[in-house]
Amino acid sequence: MIRRMLLIVLLALTACSTSQATGSTPTEAVELTVAAAADLTPAFKEIGPLFTERTGIKVIFNFGSTGQLAQQIERGAPFDVFFAANKSFIEDLAAKGAIEPDTTTVYAQGRITIWTRADQPLRPQQLSDLLDPAYKRIAIANPEHAPYGQAAREALERVGVWDQLKDRLVFGENIAQTLTIADTGNVEVAIVALSLSVQSSGRWVLIPAELHPDNPLIQMAAVVKGTKHVDVARQFMEFVNSSDGHEIMKKYGFVLPGEIVELTR
Repeated sequence: MIRRMLLIVLLALTACSTSQATGSTPTEAVELTVAAAADLTPAFKEIGPLFTERTGIKVIFNFGSTGQLAQQIERGAPFDVFFAANKSFIEDLAAKGAIEPDTTTVYAQGRITIWTRADQPLRPQQLSDLLDPAYKRIAIANPEHAPYGQAAREALERVGVWDQLKDRLVFGENIAQTLTIADTGNVEVAIVALSLSVQSSGRWVLIPAELHPDNPLIQMAAVVKGTKHVDVARQFMEFVNSSDGHEIMKKYGFVLPGEIVELTR
């Protein structure tokens, strides 16, 4: 009897040891870290939870200026995938070997608007209206590193009002902060992303894309070099470009890949 009991104990210990050796214990759940342009904030706050619901994979977003995020990636920031607001930043990172080859994907095209608070008596209809001295302060994203700021600057230059307005400009670090500056009443008007305008309580007028052909806001994503989650990153990119992802992106005014037209100068 004693021998039988000892044999049972030994078999149990052996089974436990084998289970641990073969790695049959549960593994840690994958978390995907996504660096995303600030204009994607409302859309991705819907897409992220839906992706998690469908796959069980948690998504952590780091929203910010495309230029600043690109600098962080170049310096080794631990992002898994990068959704930029302008494809040029992805192309630059690709040239520097900072993204996984053959993972670049166009996912949308953005638009810019003239935005004012709903209680603002001023109602600009076109960029030239901003010459009115009543617009004492005008917010745009910093064109040094924010694609939407670059598009705003180009549009103002093409209309011929940049030089007259540049001393009135207030720069946001990214397009989401630019909208916040205007929404809190610190400026009379702002040039912001359509994706942020449609979910806001303010009034807005679409700026013709023909006014910023050098900065068409064709938005591209890519997997960051060195990530341990290449397959999951690809899966999230594919989800953004799926019918479910497109439905949400379209709701926020993004032009979808099959609809994108690059304008000539």
